[in-house]
Amino acid sequence: MKESENKSKPQEGGSLMSDRLFLQERLDQIATLIQELGRVSVAELAERFGVSAVTIRNDLAVLEQKGLLIRTHGGAMSKPSSGAELAFDFRRGLHTVEKENIGRAAAAMVLDGEAIALDASTTAWQVARHLKDRHELTVVTNGVFVALEFLDSPGVTVVMPGGSLRAASASLVGDLGVNILQRYNVQKGFFGARGFTIAEGLTDVNQYEVELKRHMVERCKEVIAVVDSSKWGQVAFATFAPLDQIDCVISDAGAPMDMLVALSERGIKTILV
Repeated sequence: MKESENKSKPQEGGSLMSDRLFLQERLDQIATLIQELGRVSVAELAERFGVSAVTIRNDLAVLEQKGLLIRTHGGAMSKPSSGAELAFDFRRGLHTVEKENIGRAAAAMVLDGEAIALDASTTAWQVARHLKDRHELTVVTNGVFVALEFLDSPGVTVVMPGGSLRAASASLVGDLGVNILQRYNVQKGFFGARGFTIAEGLTDVNQYEVELKRHMVERCKEVIAVVDSSKWGQVAFATFAPLDQIDCVISDAGAPMDMLVALSERGIKTILV
């Protein structure tokens, strides 16, 4: 009996299972860590809490639903304050599957020989990644990472309007770019946004980005919004394309039905991927 009692006792320091936290405790600690550190990886959290990567991903999904963080590729980051601008490197890790699918669908609309506009958004960058093998294509962009995608694409000519470099968005902005844009006629323009609503159209957070995007939109015969469903119903600082300037919206299956109906009633084509 004495031997049996000894076997039932945990070893000094406690077993791994007995040391594990209850679900809510783990969620609270993960949320606190992300607020303190800014971002964490699934691997780091799994090792820290002694659980599987699948468990951590489920935890992050719960916390994202509560609005406490934003999931990224391989981890999560703290949710920015309303109206804050996220750096390009952070943004391209958000909603990656949706953006890649949107980028592929948008690229399928582009024909060889056309001139198109791509802004500096991470979704436009995904469009660029699916256009690298095109022929006699001209791409007008103020996005540094968008332009870099075509370094090994002999069939694509990249035109950058110039201006001042904004590190946060990896883009060129300013009056110089606006003046150069006046020289070009563009068949299709693909634009990402921080927010998209029926009343305000496409909106973004920075006045310099907004100003240049307005001029890019004006030069395009067809304006195509490339916005994942997280942007629908959100409003940022200023509008760069009201609804009457938008011809098509490409998004994912999470787009709200009431907005889809409203777009259809206004004759705006929607593509969900």
